[in-house]
Amino acid sequence: MEIKTQRGNIIQNTFTMAYRNLLKTLHNPDRFMDVLIQPILFMILFGYLFGGAIAGGVQGYLPTIVPGILVQTILSAASGSGSQIREDMESGVFDRFKSLPMAHIAPLAGQLFADILRLFIATIASLATGYFMGWRPNVGFGWLVIVVLLAVFIGWAISWIYALVGLLAKSATMVQSISMITMLMLSFLSNAFIPIRTLPKFLQVIANLNPVTYVITAIRQILATGTLSSTAGMVLIMGLAIVVIFAPLTVLAYNHNN
Repeated sequence: MEIKTQRGNIIQNTFTMAYRNLLKTLHNPDRFMDVLIQPILFMILFGYLFGGAIAGGVQGYLPTIVPGILVQTILSAASGSGSQIREDMESGVFDRFKSLPMAHIAPLAGQLFADILRLFIATIASLATGYFMGWRPNVGFGWLVIVVLLAVFIGWAISWIYALVGLLAKSATMVQSISMITMLMLSFLSNAFIPIRTLPKFLQVIANLNPVTYVITAIRQILATGTLSSTAGMVLIMGLAIVVIFAPLTVLAYNHNN
């Protein structure tokens, strides 16, 4: 009976902290930049700037760029967990949490569960922007739901990496710098915006080894054919591996800092 009560408290405290983090985001509109403004700006900018040069027009370029911008936005949104955790630690609010009668792990778990909604908003914003620009998927609504779930899951898995970075970094500014650099490198050194075959040979090797390339390829295949390919299975395994490896490391670093 006591074990069930403890589990219930952990779940309740986690949802309370997740709600607190969502309210914090709502009261700070600048935190929506990476989940709302960024996909809209990048989709419009890249679509109209490079569409004619790469695909002969915006309509021909949208099937390429929509999955690319989606994954880039997911990477950016996932990095928010690290910067928010570091900001809370710098402000001393984590010390306040330790004095409250709540589960020790609740602040960390609450942040990561709140990230799910941020990732969902980022995914919908990316797909909706592409749709208003004229993109039409070749599959039904059910496959779009699968794409959303896959993107959110991969983003949530990556959130564990950034949460670990936030716990180990010296400042929120450092976390933001690291996340920006990694987001740009992973997205631009992939098949997000151009065919890999157009890259120099040494960059083709890097792009083909880039895990973001596999995520984008899996999403494109689902949207184009309505099937779950071996690439999609590989992406799921990759996401699970990230969680299995980085979740314990993040919890260990969190316990060490608290």
